Amino acid sequence: MAFQRLLEVMDDLREKCPWDRKQTMETLRNLTIEETYELADAILDKDLTGVQEEIGDLMLHMVFYSKIAEEQGVFTIGDALEAVCDKLVERHPHIYGDVKVKDEEEVKQNWEQIKLKKGKKRSVLAGVPASLPAMVKAYRMQEKTKQVGFEWSDKEEVWNKLQEEMTELKQVLNDPNNDHSRREDEFGDVLFSLINFGRYYELDAETALAKVNQKFHRRFQYIESKASKPLKEMTLEEMDALWDEAKEGELAS
Repeated sequence: MAFQRLLEVMDDLREKCPWDRKQTMETLRNLTIEETYELADAILDKDLTGVQEEIGDLMLHMVFYSKIAEEQGVFTIGDALEAVCDKLVERHPHIYGDVKVKDEEEVKQNWEQIKLKKGKKRSVLAGVPASLPAMVKAYRMQEKTKQVGFEWSDKEEVWNKLQEEMTELKQVLNDPNNDHSRREDEFGDVLFSLINFGRYYELDAETALAKVNQKFHRRFQYIESKASKPLKEMTLEEMDALWDEAKEGELAS
């Protein structure tokens, strides 16, 4: 069994490898974050071979954390897996109980209500990690509060709120009496509202921006590769022409 083999390899490494023996949960933390982003990149690139590899790397990290905890007498990998199975059964009463749901929204609402009733979360937002990237965190907070009814009733209201925030930002930027902090605050309100607006159309802001970043990176590298002189010596119009070439090439492919 592959999972059992991984556990045995982890035991060997922890016993015999100086680097693996030295690791702690704290030293592994940043490496795990890096591996998670590598998985995210592979998913966006539709690189299934890469996805397979990164799943393996992340699985190794989960086993590593559990091995360290086992050495400390806290829990084992078995304890962690049993706990998540128990949680899934408990939070899916429409599968393992007699609760009826009509759609995925009711599933998510039940999930949040069960957590609150168990007393594990004092706040609806308690389950949102503090260290999440800001754009992902905004989306997750909006998703969480939606489950308890803190949500605009229709898309038009969300659009109006976005326009309101844009107007306020413009006013603040045009007023020389406003400092950087005030401008930053209003800019943040616009971003938060824009993320919320996209959510109503099932558009994930982090994914959308990641794809745009890839596109910008690809097209700018095309400019660099096709430029007949150093970029600093080119006009914006010359660079725009190469940008359009890159865009046309993508549309034709």
